[in-house]
Amino acid sequence: MATGTDQVVGLGLVAVSLIIFIYYTAWVILLPFIDSQHVIHKYFLPRAYAVAIPLAAGLLLLLFVGLFITYVMLKNQKVTKKAQ
Repeated sequence: MATGTDQVVGLGLVAVSLIIFIYYTAWVILLPFIDSQHVIHKYFLPRAYAVAIPLAAGLLLLLFVGLFITYVMLKNQKVTKKAQ
């Protein structure tokens, strides 16, 4: 059963994810249909970053997953050698 702290942290993570999703959706889907001179454009990065930021985040995710798998495999290999 989740404690009160776990629920608050979970709610915070969901809220942050929702805010990021809404911001990114407005940036990528809605902003191209709004006049480029409109004041709302100053709250968003240039469109080139709409591809670059998720690409960099995906590459970092793959890097950390690969490092984790490598770490676990090397650790298991050492344990196996000690057991023999």
